[in-house]
Amino acid sequence: MATDYYAVLGVSRDAGQDEIKKAFRRLARELHPDVNPDPKTQERFKEINAAYEVLSDPQKKQVYDLGGDPVSGAGGGGAGPGFGGAGFGNFSDIMDAFFGTASQRGPRSRTRRGQDAMIRLEVELDEAAFGTTKDIQVDTAVVCNTCSGEGAAPGTSAQTCDMCRGRGEVSQVTRSFLGQVMTSRPCPQCQGFGTVVPTPCPECAGDGRIRSRRTLTVKIPAGVDNGTRIQLAGEGEVGPGGGPPGDLYVEIHEVPHPVFQRRGDDLHCTVTIPMTAAALGTQCPLETLDGLEEVDIRPGTQSGQSIPLHQRGITHLRGGGRGDLIVHVEVQTPAKLDPQQEDLLRQLAKIRGEERPAGHFQPGQQGLFSRLKDAFNGR
Repeated sequence: MATDYYAVLGVSRDAGQDEIKKAFRRLARELHPDVNPDPKTQERFKEINAAYEVLSDPQKKQVYDLGGDPVSGAGGGGAGPGFGGAGFGNFSDIMDAFFGTASQRGPRSRTRRGQDAMIRLEVELDEAAFGTTKDIQVDTAVVCNTCSGEGAAPGTSAQTCDMCRGRGEVSQVTRSFLGQVMTSRPCPQCQGFGTVVPTPCPECAGDGRIRSRRTLTVKIPAGVDNGTRIQLAGEGEVGPGGGPPGDLYVEIHEVPHPVFQRRGDDLHCTVTIPMTAAALGTQCPLETLDGLEEVDIRPGTQSGQSIPLHQRGITHLRGGGRGDLIVHVEVQTPAKLDPQQEDLLRQLAKIRGEERPAGHFQPGQQGLFSRLKDAFNGR
């Protein structure tokens, strides 16, 4: 086996569920990222979560003890797929395979893994471009401090169910054309847990967890975009019975910028200049993400032309480098002229021979029926 889960939790191979549960909770309180933010400690915290998820589940634990893969359920024992091998452990497993009545045998654990959680986080354009660190507040389920996840009031504990005697299921014998048939179902008194809690914890009502608001620090990598999700392992909901927590996903939402529009890793903006500046050339100051820069408008610039500023866009999320900043030029023609301005323009038009320009006409785009008509006429 690649990992010894018993050694990870520090228990012997014949340890019971209560001993495994206590060992996990003791380690979880010591290694939780909120208590010890050291990266090596966080890796250790993930290891104990993985070990507890297997050893707290009777079926996964059985597969693991036989040398198999507890995730895929592949057994590693030497027996073949006969009646006594890993394929069918007993007669009930054979009936389950043929009639589809598979169910978990024995009492089920009160401790289960918690659900994943997701929170939306808004970031500015410059934060998405260069990355940042943000503190977020999340409301999730955490282990109840009053009962430490046990679910029982202080000074009390869970007791063996007197209906199923700790088996978690009750059996019933019925008659059929095949003879007497024994069926099993979860115990109605303990809901299949095998134990009951006579005096639930007043703080969590026996669930072993409570709602709490926490503050987490999230590192936003450079280059994130709308919809990007950042996974924080082990920061989600704590499971019932104080079980291992799920993961927290932070979904990025970028706040629209008043000047720049993002398209992938490139940024786009539009600058409007008068026709005289377009004809003579000029320089326009532009506040980019890197600071104030002068955009060089060359003489004779036409409306609709683009001026690229390389490496002034968004940092690539995967790989080095950045996108570009594309400045689109819009030339503004004056709508009203005073007599002096009109006289000057007329003189310029006369000098350039543009008093009565002929213009350059081009064929417009034809419609579908016009193109079909020309095709039939051989044009």
